[in-house]
Amino acid sequence: MGEASNKHNQHVFTVLEAIKKASKDLQTNPISFTNTYQSTIKSLLELKNEENSILSTDPSLLKLSQLLNSLKALLDKLENSQGYGFRSFVRRQLTYYEASRVASSIRDEIKAWVDHESLKNLVRTIEESGDEDEKIEVLKEFESRVSQGFDRDLQDLILRTKIFTIVESILCDSQCSVSIREESAAVIVSLVRFNKDVFVGLVLMGPTIRVLISISSCRSIQVLTSLIKLIKSPLIDIIESNGEIPKIISLLSSPDLSIQVAAMDCILEIGYFGRKEAIEAMFGDGLIEKLMELQRSENEGDSITETENGGGGCEEPEMGLKRRFSSCVARFAVQLEVGEGLRQREKREFKLEVLKRVKESSVSEAEAATIVAEVLWGSSP
Repeated sequence: MGEASNKHNQHVFTVLEAIKKASKDLQTNPISFTNTYQSTIKSLLELKNEENSILSTDPSLLKLSQLLNSLKALLDKLENSQGYGFRSFVRRQLTYYEASRVASSIRDEIKAWVDHESLKNLVRTIEESGDEDEKIEVLKEFESRVSQGFDRDLQDLILRTKIFTIVESILCDSQCSVSIREESAAVIVSLVRFNKDVFVGLVLMGPTIRVLISISSCRSIQVLTSLIKLIKSPLIDIIESNGEIPKIISLLSSPDLSIQVAAMDCILEIGYFGRKEAIEAMFGDGLIEKLMELQRSENEGDSITETENGGGGCEEPEMGLKRRFSSCVARFAVQLEVGEGLRQREKREFKLEVLKRVKESSVSEAEAATIVAEVLWGSSP
């Protein structure tokens, strides 16, 4: 019975997509719109009369059916209006305008119905399905829909169905796999992009940031970086007040190179948007010294690669990742200097502190001179 219902709903989706396309064509160019509308409109009108049809019980589709009847009447009126006089011309133009307006309403109704059904399916799948791949799939579909931009009706649906709370609970559930937790985190980012006014507060007040750092996967840190770019200093203040900055810096020592790179990108954003307290916390945890180690190991790796490969050939993906640490000390210094989180006096003080730590932790005068020059002259972040 469930399978039959799914097939029926799929049939409805197919017909609605055809109607939506026809309505868009009509709205875009009503004057040149041809009789191809008839097959799609009649399909849905016939569907309405089927026994136990979803149209018989769903208010949204009942309204849609009424709009389709109105559109059909308007288009029939156009077909029968063949006069060439001025009055006939004016009546046709008014009918074209009205048909275009109804077509726009039809598209809105279809979009609202599809969104409603998709969110119902998302909630049902998350709460009832034991198939993790299926859950990831519906989360990806929802992320894609939300990424299309703000929609007030969709926002109302999201708030009524408490999607944020559901997704956040998955992210926080340590019994779930890392993959589904990462996908849930990606959905949270898309919701913040969708409407910062509504969802930023939920992120700042909830456990999302702490959980992302505790997962410490490449993607979870990438999501954290995206949230920092969106929310900026207030989010970094939360990270700093919770004592999470040392955990992020420790990821620079991860055996997984992709996690190191994700952590580096995150640290650069903290440097750009972070206030004085956050930057002091990074310095206090030995960030500059760790960055120098990474830059040094990358330079040593380049020498080995040139020796083994004769200085040419294609780089392996891992070597491509390692190059992300090129001039990383100077890149961090640039982020502090051009960023939004510090006052000018604080920027000067931290730049001097960077130079001091570079000189203290260099293994040779040549290394110190090279990195100091990069910091003084700047390097692209």
